[in-house]
Amino acid sequence: MIKTRFTEMFGVTAPITCGGMTRVGKAELIGAVANAGALGFITAHSAGAPEDLAKELKRCRDMTDKPFGVNLTILPSITPIPYDEYREAIIEGGIKIVETAGNNPQPHLPRFKEAGVKVIHKCTSVRHAIKAQSIGVDCVSIDGLECAGHPGEDDVGGLILFPATADKLTIPIIASGGIADARGLVAALALGCDGVNMGTRFMATKEAPIHQKVKEQIVANDERGTNLIFRTMHNTARVAKNAISDQVVTIERKGGAKFEDVRELVAGVRGADVLNKGEMDAGIWSAGQTQGLIHDIPICMELVTRIMKEAEAIIRARLDKMVA
Repeated sequence: MIKTRFTEMFGVTAPITCGGMTRVGKAELIGAVANAGALGFITAHSAGAPEDLAKELKRCRDMTDKPFGVNLTILPSITPIPYDEYREAIIEGGIKIVETAGNNPQPHLPRFKEAGVKVIHKCTSVRHAIKAQSIGVDCVSIDGLECAGHPGEDDVGGLILFPATADKLTIPIIASGGIADARGLVAALALGCDGVNMGTRFMATKEAPIHQKVKEQIVANDERGTNLIFRTMHNTARVAKNAISDQVVTIERKGGAKFEDVRELVAGVRGADVLNKGEMDAGIWSAGQTQGLIHDIPICMELVTRIMKEAEAIIRARLDKMVA
């Protein structure tokens, strides 16, 4: 067994998280992640209205008696998002762990603290991680450039970002981006982190509530199977390489592109058709460079058990032998 500040703080047996993922972080996946000994997060905004989030939390609780959390991604929106109502649904649902992302979570911290909820904040830079610690979060998840979704604008990979963050923080750190197996876990621990976050790897599991074709595409893709879009708009996103993301990149390369020029291509409803219907070129969908490390579609229990067993073997059978 590998014990870290992360496993002790959150009451799990594996120093692994399945962070919030739009349209993927649902009860069937997160319950399976929890039962495997890792820590998963139901994505609040994917559940729908606050009352629907409450139902999703109950559904997950019916699947597991182990810890799980909720992801609350705080972003600007044309249509107001009921963040306060989500927060209260989380608290009333008895959830004790929240993963925040996007904007500063400070307005929500007093209420979470009052309710005994621990907060993990996702960051993409050392300076943001320092700020998160200063406002009182309990743990930081730090995203390297390799990750799916939004890696920030600094273009720093995990090999540098993880230890640079560890040098500056005193609270536990979760390494995120570029990790899909035991080698990544051991490397992250060696770099000063207390656990790892995997998103794309958990998408390629039997319990992930997405179309089988998406899972098979993740396995088929290699580490080059992504595109960075929205670069010229200073809102970089790493998504799977397909006809639509290639088109977005082409439009941006012409120069002077505005969001309106790609709005229809990147619409969420089109991305939903990829994940739900398996129409692989219907829209954009998030995936990380770890596609090059994913070769099967196991159940979550098998995946987590394998990673932990192999991580212990690497530490004991390989690294120990290198010390003269």
